[in-house]
Amino acid sequence: LVSCAAAFSHGASLSACTDMMPRHLRAQLHSPSNNYVTVHTNMSFYFPGDKVPVTVRSTRDFMGFLLQARKVSNDEIAGTFVFMPPGSKLLTCFEDGDTVTHSDKSLKRNLSFVWKAPDQPIGDIKFFISVVQSYFVYWAKIESAIVAQ
Repeated sequence: LVSCAAAFSHGASLSACTDMMPRHLRAQLHSPSNNYVTVHTNMSFYFPGDKVPVTVRSTRDFMGFLLQARKVSNDEIAGTFVFMPPGSKLLTCFEDGDTVTHSDKSLKRNLSFVWKAPDQPIGDIKFFISVVQSYFVYWAKIESAIVAQ
């Protein structure tokens, strides 16, 4: 039991790629409307190949997270992350660097990332983050506003 729970202290597992749900034992999902985390960017549109800054802000400390960009049209993961803060690492869900997760269980609040759009048009996107406050409390798929192409 301990080794299973400790494994997630170094990031989300690949099993979380599709639904962005943590795989902690006895974890309790909280309503997205009651979350204390926001994910946003200062860009309302982007072009293929653009680098888009993404900021995660929280009013409370959290330990873990999983961050992705997804196409609005079909919910597919898109693009790659080219900058991430300390305590973070890239995860390969479908292509190298398309997802970012935590690399340690240090407490986090405000994080900055840079996402690179694919070189080919993919349409509008949203950023999604799942946040783990503790091994027992999490919020899944908190979403940003649409970033139009």
